[in-house]
Amino acid sequence: MRGPTARMAWILALVAGLSGCQDSIVDLSTVDDDELDNPESIAPLVAGMARTLSTAVGLLSQTGLIASREMAYGGAGEDLGATLAQAAGELNPVDSDRHWNASHQARWTAEDGVRRIRSILGEEDFARSPLAAEALLYVGFSNRLLAENMCQGIIDGGPPEPRTVHFQRAVDAFGETLAIAERIGDAELTAAARAGRASARVGIGDWGGARSDAEAVPAGFAFQARFDGGEDARSNRVAAGSSVVQRAHTAWGTFYEAYYAATADPRVPWETDAANPETRNGLPWLAQAKFEDEDTPIDLVSWEEARLIVAEARLRDGDVAGAMAEIDELRGAAGVEPWPIADFESAWTALKRERGIELWLEARRLWDLHRWLQEGTPGEAEDMTGRDTCFPIGAIEQGTNPNVP
Repeated sequence: MRGPTARMAWILALVAGLSGCQDSIVDLSTVDDDELDNPESIAPLVAGMARTLSTAVGLLSQTGLIASREMAYGGAGEDLGATLAQAAGELNPVDSDRHWNASHQARWTAEDGVRRIRSILGEEDFARSPLAAEALLYVGFSNRLLAENMCQGIIDGGPPEPRTVHFQRAVDAFGETLAIAERIGDAELTAAARAGRASARVGIGDWGGARSDAEAVPAGFAFQARFDGGEDARSNRVAAGSSVVQRAHTAWGTFYEAYYAATADPRVPWETDAANPETRNGLPWLAQAKFEDEDTPIDLVSWEEARLIVAEARLRDGDVAGAMAEIDELRGAAGVEPWPIADFESAWTALKRERGIELWLEARRLWDLHRWLQEGTPGEAEDMTGRDTCFPIGAIEQGTNPNVP
């Protein structure tokens, strides 16, 4: 994203931050770029960053749950479900356009906003600003979203790069957030930076650093993408697709159908509706009940995920008992029985299943499935044979970026 399109995205983000839940639209031709360069603009700029990130998370969670087999396709189409190609596991450039564009808009808005805030405040004040620290969090989470879901990285019209470029940018942004948060003594920002950096360090294979960060995340902590339940871009799209009108996806035929039926694990709830027993394409409708309303937030990071990072780090070191102790603590908190573990391979299966349960429908599963397949780790997970595990560069980017072959 670059040039006039990038500036438009930035102004739209500012308008979103200023207008909140309002439906009125500001005449963008009356907004001068210089008006953004003042201290009063910082808070709405940061709010706009949060808004654009939530929009991207909403889109990727909605389609990702179909692509990763967390839910089955219900026939509602791409508005609040997926295309037929995506339902079949084909993530092609045309269908990926809006996911690619929304995610890069979130990244560009956050990164350019941080640049602008530095210019407004100066380095000394920036280094002690809670709003600057929050803005850096959105840089981190938007880059992690791209890294976990896109097959390749592109920075501002440059050439395609390995997706790790976004993981590294996330690690760096979370690190700067952490420095500010610790300097000003903000415990919430500190925890969010630690948790975010732990997940991004997983992406670059820094398991020692990931475990160290994850172990510092306090119990009960979560940092979330928030929604207000307005138009699609402001809604939790998973919840919107679970409405009686849409019936866009179903737990039928997935691991989560049988698992929830057997355990009633509250982390992966689904429910039936006697008056509407089928999805729009005729499958049994088992509607997700994790996100009840269109304004229900989605976790970006949580203490539970942090414990699973520790568990995976232990497992990679051959410490099965230590890994399972972490996992069993989470299962006990959820009120379900420990996994039956017989050997190293079954411990890996437990780890893979537990991450699927904790991060269900949060736009995180494709990355887990992708990295485990690439590494050839032991244990079972969803069968992704013949299915794509990441979104390609969008068709518009391919057509307008001269650096894309």
